[in-house]
Amino acid sequence: MSMSQSKVEQSCTWPAPAKLNLFLHITGQRSDGMHELQTVFQFIDLLDWINIKVLNSGAIERPVGMAGVAVEDDLVVRAAKKLKQKSGTKLGAEIEVIKNIPAGGGLGGGSSDAATTLVALNQLWDIGMSTEELAELGLSLGADVPVFIRGRAAWAEGVGEILYRVEPERRDYLVVSPNTSISTAKVFQSKELTRNTRKVKIAGSLTSSQVNSLVTTGVNDCEAVVIAHYPEVKDALSWLSQYGEARMTGTGSSIFVALKSRDEAQKLCQKLPKQWRGFALKGMNVSPLMSVVKDNSGIV
Repeated sequence: MSMSQSKVEQSCTWPAPAKLNLFLHITGQRSDGMHELQTVFQFIDLLDWINIKVLNSGAIERPVGMAGVAVEDDLVVRAAKKLKQKSGTKLGAEIEVIKNIPAGGGLGGGSSDAATTLVALNQLWDIGMSTEELAELGLSLGADVPVFIRGRAAWAEGVGEILYRVEPERRDYLVVSPNTSISTAKVFQSKELTRNTRKVKIAGSLTSSQVNSLVTTGVNDCEAVVIAHYPEVKDALSWLSQYGEARMTGTGSSIFVALKSRDEAQKLCQKLPKQWRGFALKGMNVSPLMSVVKDNSGIV
């Protein structure tokens, strides 16, 4: 049996974790319209799963996708096609995404799915691209994709592509997702968005205590814009603030609060208004994707 024939039968499942922005500062806007930011990314143990079957035909297939998302717009399909074009491989793939991460919630599900697709196919197709090369390719799909490819909690700058490995405290969280989806583009286009938060200057690596101090004092600059236009998010933030310092992740709509234990988060989940989804989750500084890749060096 040839190598290409054996790959036709190769099928496996790969994890794609959600993330939290522990804070999010918008520090400027570039001439091309992209926004500069500073944030800390931490993974949480809420996972999508990517089923991939390598195809000898060379086709990129998505038998089932998210409702309302055309095949050509699906990030996992776009990721696979970009990698195929870049590498010149003659192999293809059938890709299925099992969604658990709410869409449009600021939890990075789409970016994570795309990142896992790139990492998985790089290995399954025996392409051999480095983490850095994959991250550069992923950036063309979205600013959050590189952090998922690198697979380590990170301090991020630029548009999110400049990453430094950090170790924020691994806390237990209650994450609440209101029944609403928010367009990141609309938030960043808003005239109400502040774009002049003072940059935090860092020299070399950040210590854990420095990171945790920044997480404690930081805010999410997108939060005021979102709650002004999305009453569901405002209500969720107000409700969750009863139990701690609640904060929005990304451009929303999901809200999170750090709690003393997972048990406390689970009990609080039971009190949630029925129109919201709640998740009792643990922060992770290493993505579960790293345990299933050959080269898991991640961020230097």
